[in-house]
Amino acid sequence: MSDLDQAEAITKIKQAIAEKPDGVLEALAVQHGVTFQTVLECLPEGVTRIDGRHFIDVLTDIANWGDVMFICHSKDAIIEFSGPLPKGEMGHGMYNLHGGPGGLSGHLRPENCAAIFFVRRLFMGLETRSIQFFNAEGETIFKIYVGRDRERKLKAVQVERFERLAIQFARPAGNA
Repeated sequence: MSDLDQAEAITKIKQAIAEKPDGVLEALAVQHGVTFQTVLECLPEGVTRIDGRHFIDVLTDIANWGDVMFICHSKDAIIEFSGPLPKGEMGHGMYNLHGGPGGLSGHLRPENCAAIFFVRRLFMGLETRSIQFFNAEGETIFKIYVGRDRERKLKAVQVERFERLAIQFARPAGNA
């Protein structure tokens, strides 16, 4: 995509977000032929970007939050897991999550994380807080959403920890 085409896409994305701020952002990326990270950088507010080198620091903190929503979203599937993020450790070049029976487990490559975004926005009418991890190509690795209580409100303690992490490693984000 040329710089002119990219600039035009960004203008159209910002317009679409202004018209429907709680819409599905991944659809805008597909529609305009840009990465999902580019769309996130078009949000007018509520986004804090930190460097991907803080990958393990962020996940280590989240492992103490209690139940969260872990999402992997690709063009072919949206996989969701609700529960605590397990503690992890480095081994064999991977950050290994040990969730035990019935819990989340897996093997992650921290060095592939180029950026982490703390996102505050409405989604389908509900307030959300998510931490989204991106590779160098601007594609999503995975997302972690702040949990909700029985009344479907964001868990206040997790929101506080979310904000503290965002401030701790913050730098301004992109195309807004």
